[in-house]
Amino acid sequence: MGDDRFQIQTRGHVVLADQPRGDDGVEVGPTPVELFVMSLATCAAHYAAGYLRHQGLPQEDLRVECRWTMRADPPRVGRVELTVVAPVPLDADRTAALLAAVDHCTVQNSLRQPPEVRVAVAEMGVVSL
Repeated sequence: MGDDRFQIQTRGHVVLADQPRGDDGVEVGPTPVELFVMSLATCAAHYAAGYLRHQGLPQEDLRVECRWTMRADPPRVGRVELTVVAPVPLDADRTAALLAAVDHCTVQNSLRQPPEVRVAVAEMGVVSL
């Protein structure tokens, strides 16, 4: 899209992302790093909702609050803190079980055992690895 603005497409869905803007202040979406952290929080919410559903508990007002910080050398997300806000009070056993369910998050597992990342450059349909 130009000017550090990007359109990401997958399975017919479109997400807009950009980098913080300068003087014009125009933004079209979250930054790639924000999308990364958002995917972790959303994955945690998915597993939390699944646990609540399985227990016959409401999930409509479930929230996952997320705080994160950056680190340098190399620039990266240094810390993520997720807080699962359950829509109903949970006893100690259900709280532990909810945390165990969230611990199965695929995104979090991908951070624990990082995938191999390969980058290629393509010229108008020709891929070079």
